[in-house]
Amino acid sequence: MRIDAMGYPATIDGAGGDAVAAQADGYDGWWATETKIDAFLAAAIAGERTDRLQVGTGIAVAFARNPMSVAVQANDLQALTGGRFLLGLGSQIKPHVTKRFSMPWSGPAARMREFVLAVRAIWHAWETGEKLAFRGEIYRHTLMTPFFDPGPNPHGNPPIFLAAVGPLMTEVAGEVADGMLCHAFSTEKYVREVTLPALERGRAKAGKGLDGFQLTAPALVAAGETEQQIADALDGVRRQIAFYGSTPAYRPVLEVHGWGDLQTELNAMTQQGAWDRMSELIDDEVVRTFAVIGTPEEVVDELDRRYGDVASRVTIVMPAERDEARWSAAFARLRGAG
Repeated sequence: MRIDAMGYPATIDGAGGDAVAAQADGYDGWWATETKIDAFLAAAIAGERTDRLQVGTGIAVAFARNPMSVAVQANDLQALTGGRFLLGLGSQIKPHVTKRFSMPWSGPAARMREFVLAVRAIWHAWETGEKLAFRGEIYRHTLMTPFFDPGPNPHGNPPIFLAAVGPLMTEVAGEVADGMLCHAFSTEKYVREVTLPALERGRAKAGKGLDGFQLTAPALVAAGETEQQIADALDGVRRQIAFYGSTPAYRPVLEVHGWGDLQTELNAMTQQGAWDRMSELIDDEVVRTFAVIGTPEEVVDELDRRYGDVASRVTIVMPAERDEARWSAAFARLRGAG
């Protein structure tokens, strides 16, 4: 199992420093989140400042862009990093796409499927020299003159990861992507009962099995070497669960556990602006269902127990103050487990 870091830098320069630190800490990959900065620019500076680390967009909002722009940026980053780039795409939710980005919205699973197929068609045209002739219901790409054609990428095309929660998007990931980013707001029960069957349906549509498909395990991790570190991490995890749990799109995860009403309560608190009190609704049972909690050794053992037979990657956030040798040994255990 490969071990990744998730970057939340506030500046592009900070992204570079974060990736350098991740490489020094022994991570295998680093994902640039698209919050305050552009994920592609963050991945570019991260790739430029590292030489071993895989760097990816975790995620770039697909529907804020178009397939051609994404195909170009991903192709450039694959060349820049010498083949270390991972293209992570996600749909975001409707209010952000329509109100924050002022972009159109339609059935997200169908739109994402066509988006990825369009990106692949563009790459294929560059790779083979064949005429670009992608005609979908949403996207059409039929013009590629030599002036705009970069030709084949010497490192091949980067793998595409789709972020998914619901079964429809998960099926799309299985059908058209190379990997899937499980949302952190998932549980072992949800992954096994909803995610994996949907992935298998998608892979079957493509005439493939799950062999070679990269699944990134969900991981809300509260890790520490002391009781205080673990307690501090748990406070942050509790707030994350409350935030994600308030979103209607993520209600199905709670419903698998019989906690659908919790989403209603959390959402009502967001309408009241009671953000600081939402975590009070997240009891210990909910926390321990979503999060992996404990010392480095306990965390890697539990991650292996939950996902060692199905996941190829996992994201772990280490505490700022830590025993480097202890974490290095824990990482080695997880890589060799499963």
